[in-house]
Amino acid sequence: MQSIAQLLAKKPAVVTVAPHDSVRQALEILATHNIGAVPVLDGHRLVGIFSERDYARKVALKGLASTSTTVQEVMSAQVLCARLDDTVMGCMDLMTQKHIRHLPVNQLMHHGFTQQVVA
Repeated sequence: MQSIAQLLAKKPAVVTVAPHDSVRQALEILATHNIGAVPVLDGHRLVGIFSERDYARKVALKGLASTSTTVQEVMSAQVLCARLDDTVMGCMDLMTQKHIRHLPVNQLMHHGFTQQVVA
């Protein structure tokens, strides 16, 4: 079975946002990179994930302004993570069971902390 490490070896590094960034800034990153979610890092610590769904349900439907609302106010703070040695099938099962679309993968490399996302 293919591991997450093998799958991610083929992908570029993931982009991230900070909790204090505006929702507008995060949306611009999503659009620029053609992605649906982005990990939220406070320094090197994962504190949440922000997705298009968070924007639709927590900003647009509530009439909030994306320029004055911070990512921290609307991100999903309860984040499940995968490990590099997890199998792709195991992650797919977890994502199905927990009804999540994006699964961050925490990894420590010799040059520091990096973050990837399985979608």
